[in-house]
Amino acid sequence: MHELGIMSGVLDAVNASAASAGALKVTRIDLSIGEMTEAIDDALEFAFEALSEGTLSAGAELVLHKVSPRSVCLDCGEEFDHDRFHRACPKCESYSTDLVAGRELRIDSIEVDLPDDEEA
Repeated sequence: MHELGIMSGVLDAVNASAASAGALKVTRIDLSIGEMTEAIDDALEFAFEALSEGTLSAGAELVLHKVSPRSVCLDCGEEFDHDRFHRACPKCESYSTDLVAGRELRIDSIEVDLPDDEEA
């Protein structure tokens, strides 16, 4: 279950950023995650709930955006979308391709509650 490791790193970064901004709590986290990571949404959500307990991110909304695989052919330059198993170029049928999207893990945004000016 590599989702636990993924979410641990995400929460470390999110909680550190929120704390350095003086946030009271994290309310929403948007993540982009490539299909080629083979991370399972339900497992990511379970890991998030388990690991966020007792942190600034507890109770936050986790929004996952899946990124489809996209490759470029190294022979003819064609850029194309594909599934996890079929990476041959649809134009020249070469298997000499390079994955350009679909393996990323990116924190797109974090929403937080900040203290009111008179509280700070």
